[in-house]
Amino acid sequence: MKKLNFLFKTSAVLWILWGFVHIFAGIMTMKGILTDEISASISGIADAVDPSSLTMDYPEAAGAVIGQHGFNLFWIGLITFICAFFIWKGNKNAIFLAALTGGLADLGYFLFLDLGGFVNFVPGTIMTLISSAAILTSFYGYFKAKKS
Repeated sequence: MKKLNFLFKTSAVLWILWGFVHIFAGIMTMKGILTDEISASISGIADAVDPSSLTMDYPEAAGAVIGQHGFNLFWIGLITFICAFFIWKGNKNAIFLAALTGGLADLGYFLFLDLGGFVNFVPGTIMTLISSAAILTSFYGYFKAKKS
């Protein structure tokens, strides 16, 4: 049972880190929109793109879409951050909620930004690896505990 607790605690720490980074990224993305610096918000996410190629007059709707993305980063980070404290204790609902919200958010990041070649390896891809590790450790611990 100690091994299973270690898995839940490891997953919880990973989700705390992942959640905090995404809360911060959401705030920074929304800040760029609120201060009318859409290109700063985009280059903060797509960090492999030359920032000078992003300097242009964006339609207000583009800013709204990026702002919505920032809001989504914020709330997804907050949900996984909160779930982490319940995952620490092996809570099944928190394990699956964090996996759904954080895992699917990172799947979209991987499909559209990583595979698209718009990002550098650090920090975004590292966050995808962290969420994957958090999901795997918590799922392994949960299903191992269920068999016991």
